[in-house]
Amino acid sequence: MEQFFSSIWSDITSFNIREALSSTMLLFVSVDIIGAIPIVLSLKDKGNKIDGKKVSFWTLIMLLAFLFIGESMLNFFGVDINSFAVAGSIVLFVLAVEMLFGIQVFKDEGEVGANTNIVPLVFPLFAGAASFTALLTMRSSGIPYIDLVFAILVNVLAIFLMLKFVDPLERLLGKGGIFILRKFFGVVLLALSIKFFLDNMLIIIDLFRIRHN
Repeated sequence: MEQFFSSIWSDITSFNIREALSSTMLLFVSVDIIGAIPIVLSLKDKGNKIDGKKVSFWTLIMLLAFLFIGESMLNFFGVDINSFAVAGSIVLFVLAVEMLFGIQVFKDEGEVGANTNIVPLVFPLFAGAASFTALLTMRSSGIPYIDLVFAILVNVLAIFLMLKFVDPLERLLGKGGIFILRKFFGVVLLALSIKFFLDNMLIIIDLFRIRHN
């Protein structure tokens, strides 16, 4: 127990505001809160009632759960985290291409049921493949849990605020403003995905050399 609390304290004291903000930005781009605005507006136009508190709460639970048990799940299937990070960086790359060129890859609304707060808003929109991949990819790069928890909390707050003020936000930015922001974040995500791919590929190559020497 003492070792457990010591580990937690060590992680807390390793908090790096610059790294935490960088993680927040990557997760923000992966969640694609700006790109979700048209989907939220479409759901509201169809008469669906959206509970911002409920959506935010379940998004928080799912992201935190995957952050802490995601690596264990990979181990169960015999996949190391660096290999997953390489695959994840490719997923992030594809998501960036989707954002830049308007290609529909990850989001498929399908038939909207009565409970739109969980599907498709929580999953797969906010807590889906892209955000899960981003979290494990950042974790594989050595970013402390405390920084990633900070990133999750800030993004969940951003989701709540977006859902609460989505109508005035649309009027403020306009369709053109939302379009430009989505393209900008697409470029950011593209650059970050390439960085994560190269960083983890180098680790895998080094491990391969060590094992075969």
